[in-house]
Amino acid sequence: MHPTELRSRIILFTMKALEDKIAAEGRNLGHGILKVDSFVNHQVDPQLMQACGEEFARLFADSGATKILTCEISGIAPALMTGVAMKLPIVYARKSKPITMPDTVFLTTAPSHTKKRDVEVMASPEYLRAGEKVLIIDDFLATGQTIMALARIARAAGAEMVGIGALIEKTFEGGRSVLSELNVPVHSLARIIDMSDGRIVFA
Repeated sequence: MHPTELRSRIILFTMKALEDKIAAEGRNLGHGILKVDSFVNHQVDPQLMQACGEEFARLFADSGATKILTCEISGIAPALMTGVAMKLPIVYARKSKPITMPDTVFLTTAPSHTKKRDVEVMASPEYLRAGEKVLIIDDFLATGQTIMALARIARAAGAEMVGIGALIEKTFEGGRSVLSELNVPVHSLARIIDMSDGRIVFA
């Protein structure tokens, strides 16, 4: 089998596995909110996240990334597995400041879809430095605002953005166009085009 054909089959297998999991266990709560607590952000399916991490590693193999950046808590599982596959450290932006974090941090805000308010997003300059090449991995690409917040943190650190990966993209919320200004590759593993009337419709 030609390597390109094998890679295409692996991509399709990973995407199908993720879509099947969303269809079986995901819940459309209305207002564009998709509950995936049973396998991404409360209980985690490690085998599925490992497959997704390996797929992100293939997609961004030539990115030159030196660090992976995500946001707590839902982005940690896919980012961690991507870090394992790419042999890279991950940094997750915090939403509250622990006493162990320095007084001066990189901080911005982003609207939370589930909390229905703006939340602070911050990272320590100890672990995000100028000159690093940052790959953002997150659970959702919806409006793009959380990922843009992570991009602002990376820029504040003097780091270079090299790519964005999301497990699940809700294409109808327009986030991909928001991210276009970053001028980096954007890849999502499952794309949902419609959640009206309680449905979950994949591209």
